[in-house]
Amino acid sequence: MNQLFILMLFVGLVLSSCGVDSGTTGDNSCYSNGSALTLMHDDIEREYLLYLPDSYDPGTPAPVVLNFHGFGDQASTYLLSADMRPVADTAGCILVYPQGSCSNGASHWNPCPIGGDNKSTADDAGFVEALLNEIASQYQVDMDRIYAIGYSNGGMMAYGLAQYKSELIAAVASVSGAMLDCRGSISHPMPVLHLHGTSDGVIPYNGNSAYSSVQEVLDFWVNVNQTNTTPAVSTDTSGTRTIEQYVYDEGERGVSVAHYKYLGGDHVWFGERFQGLSTASLIWEFLSRYDLNGLR
Repeated sequence: MNQLFILMLFVGLVLSSCGVDSGTTGDNSCYSNGSALTLMHDDIEREYLLYLPDSYDPGTPAPVVLNFHGFGDQASTYLLSADMRPVADTAGCILVYPQGSCSNGASHWNPCPIGGDNKSTADDAGFVEALLNEIASQYQVDMDRIYAIGYSNGGMMAYGLAQYKSELIAAVASVSGAMLDCRGSISHPMPVLHLHGTSDGVIPYNGNSAYSSVQEVLDFWVNVNQTNTTPAVSTDTSGTRTIEQYVYDEGERGVSVAHYKYLGGDHVWFGERFQGLSTASLIWEFLSRYDLNGLR
């Protein structure tokens, strides 16, 4: 597949709103990603969008960034609101926007093993592993530098991969997401970045009966990674919203846990900048410091 065709995937995307399906997982009637690439996994045809930057060099293994959309969304529309293509162009990473499967009229991700807090029986962890194998069969991929990020339900998926596929994932980032109560076995220190607004009405910053608080999630990873328990704090008041940065560093293998706290921020992929950096740039600046062995 040449680069022009991959770029055309994004230019020619067909956008549509979610409809009502039969409730069967794998039915794609609640999303349409136009010319998306497809992969059969667990008898379900799965979709994904792939962006290969101009800086990609077939002779040099490239890192891969998986960016997971929120509940009920489409990879194609999510790409437009959480666009990391400019970062990929500069960094030379392969950018992938997977599509969640469809059940009861909504696309979604299952962060836990089958059962538990999942929304269906779709094997999303298995799909991601198959997807990475497919991409690695076509491109030069640095398998020590696979990163998972996501928004909302997609952030939950990133946390699920950090636990249940940690042997594949070097670091993760969650934007307005949560970590579900289905803890797995983590094979190595896991760098974690969490971005969240204090006025999030969907996944409350301080938690509720369904979700852990942001601090509980941070404390979990601080303990896993054995970082400093007192964070270094920075504040940016230069924009329309105050943003606080918390960094728990000096963990095992040099990993850290970081948090951006958007005071009054809603349930969104944040448009505000911190010290001049966009959300996409903040995420890449954090993730790119690590591989499977820790601090690079």
